[in-house]
Amino acid sequence: MEERGHDDLAERGLRYTREHFDEILSQTETYVRENPAQSLAYAVLAGFVLNRLGIGRILRGVVRLALFALKPAILIYGAAKLYEAAQEEE
Repeated sequence: MEERGHDDLAERGLRYTREHFDEILSQTETYVRENPAQSLAYAVLAGFVLNRLGIGRILRGVVRLALFALKPAILIYGAAKLYEAAQEEE
């Protein structure tokens, strides 16, 4: 029963995040439609700064690491769910 509470909490957190992400995305889209030239200038400036700071390389490395770790994480998650299902059957 306690695990169910954690699942509900995780689902609520995910739902909350999705709702706010959609809101931020909508506001950003509206701003870009109203100010296309200024938005493009900001994007170019941000790209230039990220390129100069080397953050782009850091972010690429983090993404590669996350993708590399994703397969074992999915395997572990699946094994944990199988174990839980086996425990519930007993």
